[in-house]
Amino acid sequence: MTALTLTNVNKSFGDVHVLKDINIEVEDGEFVVFVGPSGCGKSTLLRVIAGLEDATSGEVRIGGEMVNATPPSRRGIAMVFQSYALYPHLNVRKNMSLALKQEKQSKAVIEERVGKASKMLNLEDYLDRYPSELSGGQRQRVAIGRAIVREPKLFLFDEPLSNLDAALRMNTRLEIANLHDALAASMIYVTHDQTEAMTLADKIVVLRDGRVEQIGSPMELYNNPANQFVAGFLGSPAMNFMPAGYVNDGDGRTMGVRPEDLRLADDGALSAAVQHVEHLGGDTNVIARVKDTQITARLFGQHSINQGETVTLGFSPERLYYFDDNGARVQ
Repeated sequence: MTALTLTNVNKSFGDVHVLKDINIEVEDGEFVVFVGPSGCGKSTLLRVIAGLEDATSGEVRIGGEMVNATPPSRRGIAMVFQSYALYPHLNVRKNMSLALKQEKQSKAVIEERVGKASKMLNLEDYLDRYPSELSGGQRQRVAIGRAIVREPKLFLFDEPLSNLDAALRMNTRLEIANLHDALAASMIYVTHDQTEAMTLADKIVVLRDGRVEQIGSPMELYNNPANQFVAGFLGSPAMNFMPAGYVNDGDGRTMGVRPEDLRLADDGALSAAVQHVEHLGGDTNVIARVKDTQITARLFGQHSINQGETVTLGFSPERLYYFDDNGARVQ
């Protein structure tokens, strides 16, 4: 069964057309990530799904049911926000159970669901604490637990890790992935962080300027980007772009090559002036200039390369990507 279907969804604020003919399907149990730069419309799209914004046109179906006119509380969704949105005067137990009380669930049901969620999220020892007594990661787990106890048809996450430091982001990302496996639930997750998208998603939806650029699994999009925007957005460091004429006749095309596909080679096709070297221990990033273009080579292991040197870089021709003047992929 399909958990969510969006058909020709548009959203405008006055004369500003924010979402443009969005068509997306989310299957039962699927983890789908909306990713794109700031202002691309991903959070607005999530709010339309949740019912916090009305679609200007198009259909929103959850579990096969049209919900365009259905209020958020009756859509069978639970949302986790970037801000934890916890009630400071309620302890963890009461924050997690509040929605169930409002639904007039029995005390037994509330205790069972809160107990199950707190165990799943390692919050059992914190149920009597207040938000001010918790770390940022613990507060985010409480917000997730509050969503879990509602047993929704669809979980919606709006950049939930943005307020966490790097170490906590990684740990919480793993917790969300494990949670998805444990619940086998349908989840939609919004982020601008392509690393989160690549590591969490079953399916990624890449958005730009209110339009869907491409939909596919992380590795499908990484290995077969439909256009230059998707190719450059997914991957860290980002794909290098340069005139194809640097290495062949080019026909006016742009050539793309990922940093990890470049290697030091005496007979390489690219002569590069080293501008900066990032020694990362397991990898070495070499930022260099080829003619008028700055590129990055990601080399495995440790290398003694210094700023100001000239290095020769090679690559496998089958690992090159080509794009036309409009950014569309060409073979």
